[in-house]
Amino acid sequence: MIKRINPQQAWEQLQNNEQAVLIDVRTSAEYHYVGHPTMAVFIPWKELPAMDVNPDFLAQVANAVPDKQAPLILMCRSGQRSMQAAQALEDAGYTDVSNMEEGFEGDKDNNQQRSNLNGWRFHQLPWKQS
Repeated sequence: MIKRINPQQAWEQLQNNEQAVLIDVRTSAEYHYVGHPTMAVFIPWKELPAMDVNPDFLAQVANAVPDKQAPLILMCRSGQRSMQAAQALEDAGYTDVSNMEEGFEGDKDNNQQRSNLNGWRFHQLPWKQS
């Protein structure tokens, strides 16, 4: 079963379990230009321009994290794509998969802007831009 956690819980897990891996599944543009958690492993789930599923996603995760029992935390912009990717990993036999709800940028506020209500950046967790 895929666990649902928030950014603070993800950060706590990453700090307390050296085997935990944060996988950023956003597009290359999002990862490089919007920013990303400093410790994230970048493996896109979908890619621009067509937003097709990355056909090498499972192989890339297996290469980065060969232990299917390792705790994996998946994140995207707001938690939607990462849930799809988490389901694919669970279906592939990974046993400790979490989806980071709120994502990197969080939900839109009343002005249709992100990072003002929740998300990794909102909670001031470590991140950088490329």
